[in-house]
Amino acid sequence: MPTTSRKIQIWYCIVILVFSLSASISAQTAPFLQDIQVKRDTPVQTSNPLVRKTSSVDVVNPATSSYSPIVTTIPVLENFAIPGYSGILVETLDGEKVVESGANLPYNPASNAKIATTYAVIKTFGPDYRFATSVWTDGSWEAETGTIHGNLYVSGRDPVFGFEHGVALAQELNRMGIRNIQGDLVVTDNFAMNYTNSAATSSKSLFATFDAAKRSAAATRNWQNFLVNSGKLNSATSATPSVSFSGAVYVSSMPSNAKLIFSHESAPMREIVKTMMCYSNNFLAERLGDLVGGSFAVSRIVQRNTGVQPAEFYLATSSGLGINRVTPAAMMKLLRVLRNDLARYRMTFADVMPVAGIDKGTLEGRFDSDFSVGSVIGKTGTLGNTDGGVSALAGEVNTRGGRLLFVIFNQRGSVARFRSFQNLYVSTIQGQFGGAAPISYSPISLDYRLSKTKFSYPVGSSVGTE
Repeated sequence: MPTTSRKIQIWYCIVILVFSLSASISAQTAPFLQDIQVKRDTPVQTSNPLVRKTSSVDVVNPATSSYSPIVTTIPVLENFAIPGYSGILVETLDGEKVVESGANLPYNPASNAKIATTYAVIKTFGPDYRFATSVWTDGSWEAETGTIHGNLYVSGRDPVFGFEHGVALAQELNRMGIRNIQGDLVVTDNFAMNYTNSAATSSKSLFATFDAAKRSAAATRNWQNFLVNSGKLNSATSATPSVSFSGAVYVSSMPSNAKLIFSHESAPMREIVKTMMCYSNNFLAERLGDLVGGSFAVSRIVQRNTGVQPAEFYLATSSGLGINRVTPAAMMKLLRVLRNDLARYRMTFADVMPVAGIDKGTLEGRFDSDFSVGSVIGKTGTLGNTDGGVSALAGEVNTRGGRLLFVIFNQRGSVARFRSFQNLYVSTIQGQFGGAAPISYSPISLDYRLSKTKFSYPVGSSVGTE
């Protein structure tokens, strides 16, 4: 039994040793197994100004901060609250910065994109370019009965062609002795009438406008207004313009045997651009942009002539609808090259942009007080929902201390609030330069501008020309 007793003693010692080690380890690790207590007392204020108490009602709302520091030579603007995610750049004509905040960040310019479209078409075609709407026939003309035996074709890309111009085509055919078409009216697929992209709809409108018996009241009213605005009311014949067709109307291509009768030429490009900019007409902007190759081509023209990079100036649309990205610094460069190009033609911003408080359209009711009317020339931009709400304003402001170029891009917030801010901000800047000063400007109605149309004829034409 001595051996058995010895074994029992050994095992007993081992058990005591293991128990002692386990108790020792438990005593050391116990603090790490305790529950974590969350302290909810008010934190002690530190001397670091960047550390401060925050709570559910103390969160900074990105929609009410400018995101960028304000660098300005005007002390009163240093603490001027700028709403939304915004970029601002104001400079003298000599290039001296007056205000800068977020000028190198990209924003949605909204309809400020139309400034680029204006620059692209004037750079490419010049301000005196006219759109031709041409009238053709594949038939023969019978003078005795005033009839063309064959089809009448109409082709053209005039973006402002309307009811009044359709009646003008009928009047010109009447002047040439043509009143009947023994055939169809065929319109090419690039033709647009009354600001619609549908060639089929446009062809039907033209078909009805040609014939006085089918002409709408709106077409007659537009024609009468056109005669007044063009100064042709007294010189117009008493007879109502009218051309009838024996056939139908449809959209098709031109046959190779068609002969040109005459062309109706639109008002000059400068007048069309002025109309587009005053009313921020998206249809006109897209049609004009298409002339140079679309929004990508518009962007490339701007990039090439201003030296800005694609990341600084990118347009998905020529009108400003949708998602576009432009920095205020890039827009400022565009304003400068546009201003210089206009000067080559003895033109100013007032020839292509609305003058606030004077011209009809988007700036008609802004900066229209007795002291500021006529002192701001610019382009607005508005998108109610895109990018959280967008409002833009860029152009030229006149003060007693000189002229300034400005760009204001407001994003992610209330459009109404942004406009109020823009009005106050620009007026405040004017006040720091001696106050607003109106430019020398004699307003011309847009209807009168667009009435400057004319007709042209092919060389050697023998179809009733005078």
